[in-house]
Amino acid sequence: MMLHAENLNALWASLLVEELVRNGVTYFCISPGSRSTPLTIAAARNPNVRKLICIDERGAGFHALGYGRATGKPAAVIATSGTAVANYYPAVVEASMDGVPLLVLSADRPPELRETGANQTIRQPGMFANYLRWQFDFPTPDEKIPPQMVLTTVDQAVYRMLRSPVGPVHLNFMFREPLAPSLQSIGEKYLGGLKTWRENAIPYTKYLLPRSMPDAESLDETVATLKRSERGLLVVGRLHSLQESEAVFNLSQKLRWSVFADIASGLRLGNAANINYFDQLLLSEKFKAEIKPDVILHIGGQLTSKRFLQFAEANAGMKYIHIVDHPFRHDPSHLVDLRIEADIPAFCDRVSEQIKKPEKPKDDSPAEQKSRLVENIVAAFLNKDKNISEPAVARIISQNIPKNHALFLSNSMPIRDMDMYADPGGNRVPVGTNRGASGIDGLIAGAAGFAAGLERPTTLLIGDLSFLHDLNSLALLQKNSQPLVIVLINNQGGGIFSFLPVAEFKDVFDYFATPHELHFKNAADLFKIPWFAPQNTDDFTHIYRQAVENERTTLIEVQTLKNENIDLHKRLQQQIMTALKGT
Repeated sequence: MMLHAENLNALWASLLVEELVRNGVTYFCISPGSRSTPLTIAAARNPNVRKLICIDERGAGFHALGYGRATGKPAAVIATSGTAVANYYPAVVEASMDGVPLLVLSADRPPELRETGANQTIRQPGMFANYLRWQFDFPTPDEKIPPQMVLTTVDQAVYRMLRSPVGPVHLNFMFREPLAPSLQSIGEKYLGGLKTWRENAIPYTKYLLPRSMPDAESLDETVATLKRSERGLLVVGRLHSLQESEAVFNLSQKLRWSVFADIASGLRLGNAANINYFDQLLLSEKFKAEIKPDVILHIGGQLTSKRFLQFAEANAGMKYIHIVDHPFRHDPSHLVDLRIEADIPAFCDRVSEQIKKPEKPKDDSPAEQKSRLVENIVAAFLNKDKNISEPAVARIISQNIPKNHALFLSNSMPIRDMDMYADPGGNRVPVGTNRGASGIDGLIAGAAGFAAGLERPTTLLIGDLSFLHDLNSLALLQKNSQPLVIVLINNQGGGIFSFLPVAEFKDVFDYFATPHELHFKNAADLFKIPWFAPQNTDDFTHIYRQAVENERTTLIEVQTLKNENIDLHKRLQQQIMTALKGT
């Protein structure tokens, strides 16, 4: 292979990028800066690297996060020294909390300039605190240090990103001048130890990732518990891939339990889950008494539904088994009494093998019948009113999103409305969320990265405050490899706060709802994005269908009122509760 080796800085950077490519890290988000020149040039010159220029490091971090979430492979971000690196912090936290691989490559000033007041010099090592899986502070390039050190360090970094628990890694590079690829002599023998590596295309050190599975005794105990259950409940949180969703679905067909599937599980859309409206059903005390389980088998991350958590807390003492692919505790109510760290598809397949195949088709359970009752109520309620509403927007998207597209959901109300009111009969598409830390930052960039990673056009459902928070990431969409249809709910502030007790305190409520008087046509014009403002549900349906068919980045701004939105939610839920009382 050819190495760009005008000087030692360039050589180390070239070795770094080439070894990352050999490890499957081929997507780089590059932000401008001087100290990072060797890294940027090495990525730019490597023909096997996909490059995206990102003006803003915060947006770059979330874009890389979205790519990693979609593919399961890390994207690399490159930043110059100083506060530029600190802008990755929110994305690093989210990646850490939600188990998404992310590689931060930061340039730094040499050690003699640290703690001297030198320009653009801060304490970069350790700046991401406890949110990393691994970090390494590279010494300044020196011929006394063998080049193999660069390669083995890269191999270790990728391994630490991808082994359980998957997450972010930070490599910090101290560079002295020259930063540009000006010629400097390098000793003839310096690369002698890399002869074999240069003659092939595999990593210098090969790591085999372990596949986590419980021991046979624990697995047998779990299967025995599942078989003894008379009222088992399968709860499915966020899953990482279609393979995981398929494995859980196949297990559900063997168990024949009631299934509560979160919108981020991949099983809520496309009629895969059998109790699609469990969140609304849990409004009914009668339903909660009827569905009361003796065993909960919870696979994947936490659920969006607060009502489910309250339901589980009210039934503390039942057997609660949680299957996840990482070592971290996700048990805020302290309910779990058996926690198994395992590869989810492998676990589901092993359990399925030990459960006898049902001999006859399953009859609809009372819970499934009630879920269909709620479906009919929701459909009738939202269809009779042509006035546009936030639940109607979520439902229309779920009904009309094409099967070759993807869906990305903002936090606060968008993900909740989709979780509660999506039509289960729509197409089953990949669903992305940032639910690790559930922040409102970086969602435009994250959705763009999700689309790029999946190589699918993607719909983003987002609120106005989240949109404002990431407005500059609209610049990324001009270069993104896949179009983004942004459905922006503009209710003039944080709509979710209207559902919280603080809404009763009118003298201070504005500090939470943060009202503004902004509309976003001019923002769309600035970034050359087509903009539409539908006035009713028919109008929105037509505009949305046209946008996804055209496969062009589009902004659809939907105006709603917070007071009307909370009143609509209450009236709909009251109808559901009334209907359930008669069943």
